[in-house]
Amino acid sequence: MPPILTLIASFLVLIALRVPIAFAIGLASIMTIWQLGIPLTSVVNQMFASINSFPLLAVPFFLLLGRLMNDGGITDRLLNFADATVGHIRGGLGHINVMVSMMFASLSGSAAADTASVGGVLIPAMKKAGYPAPFAVALTAASSVLGGIIPPSILMVIYGAFGNVSVGALFLGGIVPGILIGLSQMGYTYVVARKFDIKPQQKASLRRVAETGLSAAPPMILPIVILGGITLGVFTATEAAAIAVVVGLLLSMGLYRAIRPSALPRIFSDSVIAYSLPMFAVASAGIMGWLISYLGIAREVAEFILSITETRIGLTLMITAFMLIIGTVLSPVTAVIIFLPIIQSIGTIGGIDQVHLGLIVVLSLMLGLVTPPYGICLLIATQIGNVSTPRAFMAILPLIGLVLAIIVAGIVLPALFMFLPWTFLPDAFPGR
Repeated sequence: MPPILTLIASFLVLIALRVPIAFAIGLASIMTIWQLGIPLTSVVNQMFASINSFPLLAVPFFLLLGRLMNDGGITDRLLNFADATVGHIRGGLGHINVMVSMMFASLSGSAAADTASVGGVLIPAMKKAGYPAPFAVALTAASSVLGGIIPPSILMVIYGAFGNVSVGALFLGGIVPGILIGLSQMGYTYVVARKFDIKPQQKASLRRVAETGLSAAPPMILPIVILGGITLGVFTATEAAAIAVVVGLLLSMGLYRAIRPSALPRIFSDSVIAYSLPMFAVASAGIMGWLISYLGIAREVAEFILSITETRIGLTLMITAFMLIIGTVLSPVTAVIIFLPIIQSIGTIGGIDQVHLGLIVVLSLMLGLVTPPYGICLLIATQIGNVSTPRAFMAILPLIGLVLAIIVAGIVLPALFMFLPWTFLPDAFPGR
């Protein structure tokens, strides 16, 4: 059997046997390496090389920051501020859901954390207010994907680390699509609220808006610190993440006094465990990604796609379709590491800017978080809302369509996503 068939077949069999994805990737790769007669020490070398990256150190810091937000009561302050500012608009609870996800995304970079923390509060509240349960679940899951789009984004950090792409440029490029997706979701929420005649809440007083705004303002300096420091060249994305954690500790322990020093060992240990699980998947995926390059699969796939179309738009659309399919069965992190050689080969041959390509890939893969069978954010939301996955998926289809429309707009008009990186990080585009 050809090595490529061994790799694919063994991986699919292991998945069918419900072997955890990280182990399935690693074992399938080991079988292929053994068939090729390559020393098995290459497995250890490639696993180590996959995680031996300075930019990847930003990931545990962002995970820790998300944990500090929840335990430090920062999420509740964001909810109160969103309620005071947009709660009076028709569909107010839905708007609060989206707005909090946008603010949460700018602080943690984790979509699953967003779904669990925000959904636990707002899904029951939306159901009680008269929203259809499938819509409440769908909106929560769909808005949570902003955690991987609006900076800081853990997936963008990993893409930049493995693809040798400027993380700062990816962060800046994620701002516009993230805002567009959030606004489109709020617009759809308004339509649904009118359809089901959901009455708006009473408008908050200016005093309450000011009070909740002042309470939520300190955490919102974190995105400014992260993006401002990276853009000005003061520090790297990893250093920015570490500084953000220090600021988060000062806020949660000093200003808000919501976390006691005695709780820190537990928070740190939980964050280490939360970091170790995806990093093992990263290490395993690194082996398969290396095999794909070693076997020349990237070149063959690129040549096949180029035989169909050679236009920039056509190639980008095909990559988008491929990522949408892959995202339904693999986590975004795993998909990036495995298929990055293929993605970047096509981008290079097609003359697609690597930052723009990275943004399109990230946007496409984030939809995998709400599409079964992987769909981790959708699954979390369905458990909170006690809604079946098929009903929730049917309710989320219009929201997926909105994201796809924004992706296509970004493909046809690259400047829509790229004008911020072009303006503030011109050094990342030496050939432009």
